[in-house]
Amino acid sequence: MLQTTAPATALAASIGHLAETHIVENQPPHLRDYNLYQQDVALREAVAREGAAWAEADLQAFGALTGSAELIELGFQANENKPVLYTHDNYGHRIDEVRFHPAYHRLMQISLENGLHSAHWNQPGVGAHVARAAKFYLQAQVEAAHGCPVTMTSAVVPALLQQPELAAQWLPKITALGYDPRNIPMEQKSAITVGMAMTEKQGGSDVRANTVRAHALGAGGPGQAYELVGHKYFVSAPMCDAFMVLAQTESGLSCFWLPRWRPDGSKNALQIQRLKNKMGNVANASCETELRGAWAQMVGGEGRGVATILKMVTMTRFDCMVGSSSGMRQAVAQALHHCHYRSAFGKRLAVQPLMQNVLADLVVEQEAALAMTMRIARALDNADASEHDKLLVRVGTAVGKYWICKRTPAHAYEAMECIGGSGVMEDCIMPRLFRESPVNSIWEGSGNVQCLDMLRAMSRSPGSVDAFMTEAQSAAGADRRLDAYVAQLGVELTDRSDIEYRARGVVEKMALALQGALLVRHGNAAVADAFCASRLGGNSSGLTFGNLPRGVDCAAIIERATPRL
Repeated sequence: MLQTTAPATALAASIGHLAETHIVENQPPHLRDYNLYQQDVALREAVAREGAAWAEADLQAFGALTGSAELIELGFQANENKPVLYTHDNYGHRIDEVRFHPAYHRLMQISLENGLHSAHWNQPGVGAHVARAAKFYLQAQVEAAHGCPVTMTSAVVPALLQQPELAAQWLPKITALGYDPRNIPMEQKSAITVGMAMTEKQGGSDVRANTVRAHALGAGGPGQAYELVGHKYFVSAPMCDAFMVLAQTESGLSCFWLPRWRPDGSKNALQIQRLKNKMGNVANASCETELRGAWAQMVGGEGRGVATILKMVTMTRFDCMVGSSSGMRQAVAQALHHCHYRSAFGKRLAVQPLMQNVLADLVVEQEAALAMTMRIARALDNADASEHDKLLVRVGTAVGKYWICKRTPAHAYEAMECIGGSGVMEDCIMPRLFRESPVNSIWEGSGNVQCLDMLRAMSRSPGSVDAFMTEAQSAAGADRRLDAYVAQLGVELTDRSDIEYRARGVVEKMALALQGALLVRHGNAAVADAFCASRLGGNSSGLTFGNLPRGVDCAAIIERATPRL
């Protein structure tokens, strides 16, 4: 006989509370709808210290925008929907078009309308690079990949100025506060973006081994038209309106301005072979491109391509410092936020001594990276007026790019571990931060390239080491650990025997000395003490995070850096 429903209903009622298995507790609230700038004490201090206090109101507004749930969701959408290559239209015409999700276009629009590519060029002066770096640092925490074309559009300005007539023609559109993603000739646009194409598969970082050839269409020389033939193995942001490209002429490697459309309105002969299948930076397209007689104009002197494009590369390398510092901040903010709310073994994670050691160490690393980055930003502002700052930019960018970008992957992983299993899930931002973390160390010159560049600066710009040591010695007498470390660095720098072999160790010591000096002079006292105690003795800088020595005020460091909703 079938059982009636009444007993079953009664039974369900009696044990109903046992069926409620999905009660969410002991989990943090979403870290969104907060002001990314206001809650970042170290950033606000750096902005004021390095000369951009005048931008406070603008940065507060931008901080509210970048911390909004809307923008954070755009970052997820842009990464969940990779760009797609369409080589031909449905009638068989070659179009070489990469299509992006609307979230990517919206992020690009916000970045360019807010001047992340041009504010420092349109209104140069005290704190201009600092304010712009602060904005880039905030936006990169939301989504880093779209920052690639933003960076290149910014960085092309000093390189293009090497060819005044081209600069006069295109800089107004490069620096315009707008974004036009249409696949049309740039003559028809009021705002354009610019990319870069240097890498070839046989040479990589050794661009002098490049084989792409440039054939003059007339007399040749600076500003004149050429056709480029060959293969570029890595072109980032292929939907930019123009690219700075290296190619060989009879006089050697030269630099060229290469638009996607010819001046007559026809499609230029840039044929995208495939998109790169990258582990990170996936919202941004990168590709392999065949140049089949692509029309271009020479920029700078013939055979002077490396010197010309390095004016662009210096700026992109600086943005690698900004981007990696930004990634560290977002990673440690996520870890701090999680541990502030999460409890284990009867206590909140953020008050447990071992976790405090890890969290505080992560904060120290991030604040040191930020301090160094913003000091170089101020040097960029002053480079035309100060020989000291000009030399500091030359060597400090190589040192900072090496060290900050090198430290970011370990930092991202450790922050992920603080969060635990939830930090590995793709609906958390941590996997994206982790995949993004090695990119800046590899792009724009790997670690070894930065070390060799520092050695070139030492030999070709004799005052650069003196300028760097002046900065490192600026806190002399304030901390005995720092004084001893800087003194030892001076000995290392005067010993040129087998210095190329030792270059990584030397550059690491340079980075730590400068970071220490900046934190001791200007940073939070607890952070500065923790940095000197943990990083300026022995080989402690190479150890895992969470090895701060006794006596460090971890609670104060954590309290200072924890984001507030």
